[in-house]
Amino acid sequence: MAGSRWEDVYSRVKLGSGLVLYSYLILHLSNHALGLISLQAMEDGAVLFKAVWRSWPGTILLYGAIVLHPLLALSNWVRRGHYRGIPWQGWTQLLLGLCVPPLIAEHALGTRAAHAVLGLNDSYAYVLIVQFVQEPLIGLRSNLVILIAWFHGCIGVYYWLRLKPFFERLWPFLFGAALLLPMLAMLGYLSGGRQVMLLMRDPAWLAQFRAGLNWPGDVAYSFGTTVDMIAYQVMAGILGCLLLARGLIALRHRRRAGVVITWPDGRRFRTLAGSMSVLEASRAIGYPHASVCGGQGRCSTCRVRITGPGATSLPPPDTAEQKVLDRIMASPGVRLACQIRPREDISVMPLLPAGVPPKAVYGAASHAQGAERRIAILFADLRGFTKLSESRLPYDVVFLLNQYFKTMGEAVEAAGGRLDKFIGDGVMALFGIEEGPDAGCRRALDAARRMGAGLAQLNAALEADLGLRLKIGIGIHCGPAIIGEMGHGGAMNLTAIGDAVNTASRLESATKEFGAELVVSEEVALRGGLLDGAHPGWTRATVTLRGKSEPLAVLVAEQAAMPMVTTPLDMPAADD
Repeated sequence: MAGSRWEDVYSRVKLGSGLVLYSYLILHLSNHALGLISLQAMEDGAVLFKAVWRSWPGTILLYGAIVLHPLLALSNWVRRGHYRGIPWQGWTQLLLGLCVPPLIAEHALGTRAAHAVLGLNDSYAYVLIVQFVQEPLIGLRSNLVILIAWFHGCIGVYYWLRLKPFFERLWPFLFGAALLLPMLAMLGYLSGGRQVMLLMRDPAWLAQFRAGLNWPGDVAYSFGTTVDMIAYQVMAGILGCLLLARGLIALRHRRRAGVVITWPDGRRFRTLAGSMSVLEASRAIGYPHASVCGGQGRCSTCRVRITGPGATSLPPPDTAEQKVLDRIMASPGVRLACQIRPREDISVMPLLPAGVPPKAVYGAASHAQGAERRIAILFADLRGFTKLSESRLPYDVVFLLNQYFKTMGEAVEAAGGRLDKFIGDGVMALFGIEEGPDAGCRRALDAARRMGAGLAQLNAALEADLGLRLKIGIGIHCGPAIIGEMGHGGAMNLTAIGDAVNTASRLESATKEFGAELVVSEEVALRGGLLDGAHPGWTRATVTLRGKSEPLAVLVAEQAAMPMVTTPLDMPAADD
């Protein structure tokens, strides 16, 4: 439990300190971008920038983050049991982060430290004269380190935000801003440098600048050299201490008892008791294991089912892990692979494919693990389209199908359903996954009405141009189905399987027997409010479906576009 609490504190402090540094970079780059307006705009912006970061709260936050963030990151890498299987993003972020402290030290000491100790007025004009005019290489290095730190921060923010349900909608804007801000900052820096070079030709401006600079003389050079050397020695000492700690940790681990972790394909890995998480062990042997959040215990995609003698010896989940397990409604024996460090032999079975997308972790609505729900399923199919298409050019067939799919898809979405898939010239849609079967049946009936109305409008447009009329058959059933993310790789989609799905498909086929557009099961009619006598135009019947020994009671409507059900308050109003 102590290890789990440390992981939680580590993650929160590392994220918080990273966000402080990222906020500092945003303001710094924004201040640079003001150079596109004028040098005076840069100076005015610097007043606000310094008011924030040179205040006591700002100073504590900034320098606390500067110390904590790299130390936490390095300590995590030092105590790792291995370095195999780490994605290239992890190595990139580490190497970029290691480049920042030594590159930024000289700039920080020449501005903030010189101002605080020697009283130097480190205005934007001073910085640009030093970096742009006198020592261009220093300016190049300073801007390079800002871009390195920005890229490092963007990787971290991406891996943090991509677990949020709103990320997919905001991603294009965030990506654009991440590219645009440093570009504007560099252009503003160049513009400010050119303005300083022009101003330096004016003796009066140069004299006023020197008078206000409060240059301390030769003491500035000795101060800078001495403090730079101390800073580099401190950084080297910290790195040396961490490497020594890594050796001591490895020595301590060798004295622990060994455990064996076994995977479903028979691969086994021997490690030290309590030293490696199951996710780290998977990476060590190259076993494909999902982990959207990178092992931070936030995404749930690395979850595994634990068996073996060591399953009962695992410590119970801490608060953070239990919260994730509750969100996905995990069954007993399921744990997060990144959070468990076995002390006895165990067998693990990963429950998600290695290529699972980030959307599988979005809130409680994720059904990637699989869940049984009573839902409404709708199947719709074009009548006689195969024969009709034989006399059409391929272009016409594709055009007709795309128009039909567009009409059907819009009808499903407008009714609040989930478009599952297109099957040839058929459509499958799901309703009530989150709301329950009653709302699902009402929405499915509303979708069928919208489909019928939409097809009538499509026929009116096509009949004049192509001389044909499309006909449709729709079947709706309500029953228990297994909901889950199914497929492989990029073809993973939320879908439903089970007897209820088969029944809905066969009800759609039954529309041919009745010569009607819509057939719904009696349960759909009951839950959808069709049996209260307020909806005439329906015919009761029974139908024997393939694979069923007992006939099924159904309601049949000759036209799907007829008014059927009172629209719920939270449902978009239908177009009659």
